[in-house]
Amino acid sequence: MAVDGKIVFDFERFLTTADKGKTIAKYPAHRILFSQDDPADSVFYIQSGTVKVTVLSEQGKEAVVGMLGAGDFCGESCLTGQATRTSAASTMTECAIYRIDKATIFRLLREEPVFAERLVAHLLDRNFRIESDLIDQLFNSTEKRLARYLLNLANFGKEGKPEPIVPMISQETMAETIGTTRSRVNFFMNKFRQSGFIDYNGTLTVRSSLLTVLLADPHRAKPSGTEP
Repeated sequence: MAVDGKIVFDFERFLTTADKGKTIAKYPAHRILFSQDDPADSVFYIQSGTVKVTVLSEQGKEAVVGMLGAGDFCGESCLTGQATRTSAASTMTECAIYRIDKATIFRLLREEPVFAERLVAHLLDRNFRIESDLIDQLFNSTEKRLARYLLNLANFGKEGKPEPIVPMISQETMAETIGTTRSRVNFFMNKFRQSGFIDYNGTLTVRSSLLTVLLADPHRAKPSGTEP
């Protein structure tokens, strides 16, 4: 693609043209992309669908550390010199995913500033999300953590529909992600549905009114006679 007479790297064109360092595949739901301790030899780019990133402790306990969607990269820790994967990734829904080998990624980072800018923007966004998740775990109630998780899952604050419909995710996965129990997730999901903030029946509809849960002031004065 030419801009002002100069050839500019076209990321979408790169994805759709043949390249020995890149493959695309369609994955059904619940398919493993890579496992923890696999060789860290490639980066994955999600064209469509939802991917879950998890880590497994030495005691065999699994924790969900990220939910990724269209336009996200995963497996990029291979670029830091890691020889093996420090996490695992699997599809939550049907996905179309590009696998780009590490040598190709490094070449693009050297030769294509537009690609480098896109990958760096993704990494900065991921870092921001990780910091926000940590703050969420330290200071926010279960109700607010669940509301924020659902809003992020539905991409509020990004381009898209104002009241998105997203694939239904199990309450066990939600509980693992926000650090609580399934019973607490079930309680607040029912509360959100009764309040008209969400609806779920095979798919999950997240409405912008759910933002009121995040904006609620926990320190506001309560009516006399109510419990603290």
